[in-house]
Amino acid sequence: MELLLIEDNPALQTTLQRSLQRRGMQVTLCGDGSRALERWQALRPDVVLLDLSLPGLDGLQVLAAARAGGLSTPVLILTARGTVGDRVLGLNTGADDYLAKPFDLDELEARVRALARRGKRSAEPAGLGPEFCGLRADAASGAVYLRGAPLELSVREASLLRALLARPRHAVAKERLSDLVFAGEGAVQPDAIEVVAYRLRRKLTGSGAQLVTLRGLGYLLKEVD
Repeated sequence: MELLLIEDNPALQTTLQRSLQRRGMQVTLCGDGSRALERWQALRPDVVLLDLSLPGLDGLQVLAAARAGGLSTPVLILTARGTVGDRVLGLNTGADDYLAKPFDLDELEARVRALARRGKRSAEPAGLGPEFCGLRADAASGAVYLRGAPLELSVREASLLRALLARPRHAVAKERLSDLVFAGEGAVQPDAIEVVAYRLRRKLTGSGAQLVTLRGLGYLLKEVD
């Protein structure tokens, strides 16, 4: 289990990291609110442990930005702010659970494992299509998931990726993709699909899938060589 601990107290960082790693969890540390979102996006942890009092951005600002950016990782708030108002504000911002300091390590472990199980059940909605390089498309919502986590794509990028995922390793004509991506938009420049493909190609970096341009034919999705 991968955890991201966003906490600026060095002593508590050390204690929690050692304790949770002894219990079989991998813990990545971040002590700065202004860097927390970047670490969160890069790591894609199973659970985030989030303090509210952080330098840079406070915990609620980090949480709000994460949820607005589509990060659905379960979040357990750890804080000395134990009033009902603080708990309600945290939960309304998008937290999944709340544990006031000081807390018992056994209770912390139990809550973390419960959140991880809940996250795995909800990460992949029903109706996902076949998997390719960890990518799966949800026909109902239009979202595309990479290893269970939603990819941050524009509407056009998601449309293009869904079309390619329908026939991985097969060329799809540029004109066909343009009709799907720009459906209902009227006159579209012939090279507009190339801009969308360029942006999507960059977002697939590190996924294991590669968007390939076939001159005169179109595009295809294949495994990275």
